[in-house]
Amino acid sequence: MNLTGIIAISGRPGLFKVITQSKNSVIVESLLDKKRFPAYSTEKISALEDISMFTYDEDVKLTEILKSLFDINKGAQGPSHKEDEKTLRVKFAEALPNYDKERVYFSDIRKLFQWYNMLLAEGVLIPEVKEEVVAEEKSAEKDSKAKKEDAPKKAAPKKAAVKTTAAPKKAAKPAAMKKVAAVKTGAGRGK
Repeated sequence: MNLTGIIAISGRPGLFKVITQSKNSVIVESLLDKKRFPAYSTEKISALEDISMFTYDEDVKLTEILKSLFDINKGAQGPSHKEDEKTLRVKFAEALPNYDKERVYFSDIRKLFQWYNMLLAEGVLIPEVKEEVVAEEKSAEKDSKAKKEDAPKKAAPKKAAVKTTAAPKKAAKPAAMKKVAAVKTGAGRGK
Protein backbone atom coordinates (compact mmCIF):
# COMPACT_ATOMS: atom_id res chain seq x y z
CA MET A 1 0.00 0.00 0.00
CA ASN A 2 1.55 3.24 -1.13
CA LEU A 3 -0.10 6.45 0.03
CA THR A 4 2.69 8.69 -1.19
CA GLY A 5 1.30 11.76 -2.93
CA ILE A 6 -2.25 11.32 -1.57
CA ILE A 7 -3.38 14.29 0.52
CA ALA A 8 -6.41 15.65 2.36
CA ILE A 9 -7.23 19.35 2.20
CA SER A 10 -9.15 20.84 5.10
CA GLY A 11 -12.51 22.22 4.01
CA ARG A 12 -12.63 20.19 0.78
CA PRO A 13 -14.41 16.84 0.48
CA GLY A 14 -12.53 13.71 -0.57
CA LEU A 15 -8.88 13.01 -1.21
CA PHE A 16 -6.46 14.42 -3.72
CA LYS A 17 -3.43 13.21 -5.65
CA VAL A 18 -0.48 15.57 -5.97
CA ILE A 19 0.29 16.05 -9.67
CA THR A 20 3.04 18.67 -9.63
CA GLN A 21 4.31 21.65 -7.72
CA SER A 22 4.21 25.18 -9.05
CA LYS A 23 5.87 28.32 -7.75
CA ASN A 24 3.45 29.08 -4.90
CA SER A 25 1.02 26.14 -4.93
CA VAL A 26 0.60 22.44 -5.49
CA ILE A 27 -1.45 21.18 -8.43
CA VAL A 28 -3.76 18.40 -7.22
CA GLU A 29 -6.32 16.09 -8.82
CA SER A 30 -9.48 15.09 -6.99
CA LEU A 31 -9.99 11.34 -6.62
CA LEU A 32 -13.77 11.93 -6.74
CA ASP A 33 -14.24 13.79 -10.01
CA LYS A 34 -10.67 13.92 -11.49
CA LYS A 35 -10.70 17.74 -11.65
CA ARG A 36 -7.35 19.49 -11.25
CA PHE A 37 -6.79 22.73 -9.38
CA PRO A 38 -4.09 24.52 -7.38
CA ALA A 39 -3.92 24.08 -3.60
CA TYR A 40 -2.21 27.04 -1.94
CA SER A 41 -0.07 27.11 1.18
CA THR A 42 -2.82 28.98 3.04
CA GLU A 43 -4.94 25.79 2.99
CA LYS A 44 -4.34 23.12 5.59
CA ILE A 45 -2.90 20.17 3.64
CA SER A 46 -2.22 16.80 5.29
CA ALA A 47 -0.41 13.88 3.68
CA LEU A 48 -2.22 10.61 4.42
CA GLU A 49 1.01 8.82 5.25
CA ASP A 50 1.59 11.33 8.08
CA ILE A 51 -1.87 11.03 9.69
CA SER A 52 -2.27 8.84 12.75
CA MET A 53 -5.09 8.03 15.18
CA PHE A 54 -5.08 8.09 18.97
CA THR A 55 -4.96 4.86 20.97
CA TYR A 56 -4.46 4.26 24.69
CA ASP A 57 -0.89 3.09 24.03
CA GLU A 58 0.68 5.07 21.18
CA ASP A 59 -0.63 6.64 18.00
CA VAL A 60 -1.17 4.29 15.05
CA LYS A 61 -0.44 5.39 11.48
CA LEU A 62 -3.38 5.60 9.10
CA THR A 63 -1.62 3.24 6.67
CA GLU A 64 -1.69 0.47 9.30
CA ILE A 65 -5.38 1.05 10.01
CA LEU A 66 -6.25 0.98 6.31
CA LYS A 67 -4.27 -2.24 5.87
CA SER A 68 -6.13 -3.77 8.81
CA LEU A 69 -9.49 -2.73 7.29
CA PHE A 70 -8.40 -4.21 3.96
CA ASP A 71 -7.60 -7.53 5.67
CA ILE A 72 -10.85 -7.56 7.69
CA ASN A 73 -12.96 -6.84 4.60
CA LYS A 74 -10.87 -9.30 2.52
CA GLY A 75 -10.17 -6.64 -0.09
CA ALA A 76 -13.84 -5.73 -0.53
CA GLN A 77 -15.59 -2.42 0.05
CA GLY A 78 -16.18 -1.51 3.67
CA PRO A 79 -19.41 -0.14 5.09
CA SER A 80 -20.49 3.20 3.73
CA HIS A 81 -19.52 6.30 5.68
CA LYS A 82 -23.24 7.07 5.84
CA GLU A 83 -24.02 4.02 8.01
CA ASP A 84 -25.21 4.54 11.56
CA GLU A 85 -22.69 5.31 14.30
CA LYS A 86 -22.94 1.95 16.07
CA THR A 87 -22.14 -0.08 12.92
CA LEU A 88 -19.13 2.07 12.04
CA ARG A 89 -17.75 2.06 15.59
CA VAL A 90 -17.98 -1.75 15.78
CA LYS A 91 -16.22 -2.17 12.43
CA PHE A 92 -13.58 0.40 13.40
CA ALA A 93 -13.00 -1.40 16.72
CA GLU A 94 -12.21 -4.56 14.74
CA ALA A 95 -9.46 -2.71 12.86
CA LEU A 96 -8.13 -0.75 15.85
CA PRO A 97 -9.33 -2.37 19.09
CA ASN A 98 -7.60 -0.06 21.57
CA TYR A 99 -8.50 3.31 20.03
CA ASP A 100 -9.05 6.20 22.43
CA LYS A 101 -12.83 6.56 22.54
CA GLU A 102 -12.64 10.09 23.96
CA ARG A 103 -10.19 11.59 21.45
CA VAL A 104 -11.27 9.75 18.26
CA TYR A 105 -14.51 11.39 17.23
CA PHE A 106 -17.26 9.79 15.21
CA SER A 107 -16.56 12.29 12.40
CA ASP A 108 -12.98 10.88 12.23
CA ILE A 109 -14.30 7.32 11.95
CA ARG A 110 -16.79 8.35 9.28
CA LYS A 111 -14.04 10.08 7.31
CA LEU A 112 -11.80 7.01 7.64
CA PHE A 113 -14.43 4.73 6.06
CA GLN A 114 -15.08 7.24 3.29
CA TRP A 115 -11.34 7.41 2.55
CA TYR A 116 -10.97 3.63 2.71
CA ASN A 117 -13.70 3.05 0.11
CA MET A 118 -12.36 5.85 -2.10
CA LEU A 119 -8.77 4.54 -2.02
CA LEU A 120 -9.97 0.99 -2.64
CA ALA A 121 -11.91 2.14 -5.71
CA GLU A 122 -8.74 3.89 -6.99
CA GLY A 123 -6.64 0.74 -6.49
CA VAL A 124 -4.29 2.41 -4.03
CA LEU A 125 -4.88 -0.12 -1.24
CA ILE A 126 -3.26 -3.06 -3.03
CA PRO A 127 -0.92 -4.68 -0.49
CA GLU A 128 2.81 -4.38 -1.24
CA VAL A 129 3.18 -8.14 -1.69
CA LYS A 130 0.66 -8.08 -4.51
CA GLU A 131 2.39 -5.03 -6.02
CA GLU A 132 5.65 -6.99 -6.13
CA VAL A 133 3.91 -9.94 -7.78
CA VAL A 134 2.31 -7.63 -10.35
CA ALA A 135 5.71 -6.02 -11.00
CA GLU A 136 7.31 -9.47 -11.41
CA GLU A 137 4.57 -10.54 -13.82
CA LYS A 138 5.09 -7.40 -15.89
CA SER A 139 8.85 -7.92 -16.02
CA ALA A 140 8.37 -11.59 -16.98
CA GLU A 141 5.98 -10.45 -19.72
CA LYS A 142 8.58 -7.97 -21.02
CA ASP A 143 11.26 -10.68 -20.92
CA SER A 144 9.14 -13.08 -22.95
CA LYS A 145 8.46 -10.35 -25.52
CA ALA A 146 12.17 -9.59 -25.72
CA LYS A 147 12.98 -13.27 -26.23
CA LYS A 148 10.46 -13.48 -29.04
CA GLU A 149 12.02 -10.45 -30.71
CA ASP A 150 15.57 -11.81 -30.28
CA ALA A 151 14.70 -15.28 -31.60
CA PRO A 152 15.63 -15.83 -35.25
CA LYS A 153 12.67 -15.29 -37.41
CA LYS A 154 11.56 -18.17 -39.59
CA ALA A 155 11.96 -17.50 -43.25
CA ALA A 156 8.71 -17.08 -45.04
CA PRO A 157 8.01 -19.88 -47.48
CA LYS A 158 9.12 -18.90 -50.96
CA LYS A 159 6.52 -18.68 -53.63
CA ALA A 160 7.03 -20.95 -56.61
CA ALA A 161 8.38 -19.12 -59.63
CA VAL A 162 5.90 -18.93 -62.47
CA LYS A 163 7.42 -19.97 -65.84
CA THR A 164 6.18 -18.45 -69.00
CA THR A 165 5.99 -20.40 -72.24
CA ALA A 166 7.11 -17.59 -74.54
CA ALA A 167 9.30 -18.59 -77.50
CA PRO A 168 13.00 -18.08 -76.91
CA LYS A 169 14.54 -15.13 -78.71
CA LYS A 170 17.36 -15.69 -81.15
CA ALA A 171 20.59 -14.42 -79.86
CA ALA A 172 21.87 -11.42 -81.73
CA LYS A 173 25.30 -11.76 -83.27
CA PRO A 174 27.93 -9.48 -81.87
CA ALA A 175 29.14 -6.66 -84.16
CA ALA A 176 32.57 -8.28 -84.66
CA MET A 177 30.94 -11.45 -85.93
CA LYS A 178 28.89 -9.48 -88.47
CA LYS A 179 32.06 -7.97 -89.96
CA VAL A 180 33.70 -11.37 -90.27
CA ALA A 181 30.61 -12.74 -91.98
CA ALA A 182 30.58 -9.77 -94.38
CA VAL A 183 34.25 -10.23 -95.32
CA LYS A 184 33.75 -13.93 -96.10
CA THR A 185 30.79 -13.36 -98.32
CA GLY A 186 32.35 -10.47 -100.13
CA ALA A 187 29.70 -8.06 -99.11
CA GLY A 188 30.78 -4.51 -98.48
CA ARG A 189 33.83 -4.57 -100.89
CA GLY A 190 32.30 -2.41 -103.53
CA LYS A 191 32.43 -4.94 -106.37
